Amino acid sequence: MNFDFQRLQGDFQGLNFNDPGSWPLAPKLVAYAALLLGVLVLGWLLDWSDQWASLEQSQAQEQQLREGWVSKKRQAVNLDEYRRQLSEINRQLETLVRQLPGKAEMESLLSDINQAGLGRGLQFDLFQPVRDDIMEFYAAVPVKISVTGSYNDLGEFASDVARMPRIVTIKSMVLTAVPPQGGNKAAGPGGRLKLDATVETYRYLEQDELAKQGGKK
Repeated sequence: MNFDFQRLQGDFQGLNFNDPGSWPLAPKLVAYAALLLGVLVLGWLLDWSDQWASLEQSQAQEQQLREGWVSKKRQAVNLDEYRRQLSEINRQLETLVRQLPGKAEMESLLSDINQAGLGRGLQFDLFQPVRDDIMEFYAAVPVKISVTGSYNDLGEFASDVARMPRIVTIKSMVLTAVPPQGGNKAAGPGGRLKLDATVETYRYLEQDELAKQGGKK
């Protein structure tokens, strides 16, 4: 089929813009297409772009909600196991807390540490409690010690401290030889040693101390 471009060109000449109804078919189609395109562009600029952005945001939120629902469903399925684990953790925590003395028991515990050393024949040159180091729900109670004795006695003392029912640790240990009588600086076989260390034990916080910690938080 042959297309008459001259005739089409002639249809767009001499158009009466005051009477669009009298236009030939081709100009009418072009005008309708331009009008439709203009409406679409204005609609997009004035309203549809915001709606599209809102739709994308809602779709992203829907995806997050779906993932959250799947996660919560998985937790709900394992709820009994989580409760069992929580109960076991609480039981272990109670066991550990029972190993922490309170303020009233600290004097007796420190006396036990001192007696452990004296029972092994050690000579205490220093037994000095230091200020408590307050943590979230417990306090560390360090004690600086300086004791003198044989190597075996010092080792047995450390073992006695480790076997105490309360939690007691020996930190920052420095072991030096004690010169024998006569001024000779080298300690002979079986000579005496001096142990400088920090013995640290722990106690749980009283209610007023816990309240202070909560206030700090």
